[in-house]
Amino acid sequence: MGARKRLRAEKLKAEKRVTAIASLRDCPTSPRKMRLVADMIRGVEINKALGMLRYSKKEASVRLEKLLRSAIANWEAKNQGVALEETPLCVKTICVDGGRQLKRIQPAPQGRAHRIRKRSNHVTLIVDRMETAATTATKAETKTAAKKNTAAAAKTKTATKKTAAAETEVKPENAAN
Repeated sequence: MGARKRLRAEKLKAEKRVTAIASLRDCPTSPRKMRLVADMIRGVEINKALGMLRYSKKEASVRLEKLLRSAIANWEAKNQGVALEETPLCVKTICVDGGRQLKRIQPAPQGRAHRIRKRSNHVTLIVDRMETAATTATKAETKTAAKKNTAAAAKTKTATKKTAAAETEVKPENAAN
């Protein structure tokens, strides 16, 4: 394994140690109804998300609340020396994918039948540490520094092109007057 590949693998392992994942498979709710509730808690701090799910009227919120509590328990199991109250956690990502469909038949008029699709879904929830203002500020500073460096490089590149074009300019000596 090359050095870059090994360093990348170590970085991914370190990130996995900090995050906690919980998944819910074959939940008998349509993915569209589950996504409505999932969009409410995406990127939200966990205590606020638990409150939102607790007082939501939607049926899917009960299942997502249980899943979020499972993800928090998984995070506590991975980070045993760290107190949950001291660490600000948030719902980093939440994915709702379609599961299998149970196909049923409902009788219709004149001897016909209509197909009923009973949909299910799979939910994957990832809990991670919340980015503080200091970490976002350092990321923003590195982005602006990178933009300045690329802008400076582009300016020097255009300047060298202009000087090269001026040097290669051909002056006709025997031009017709």
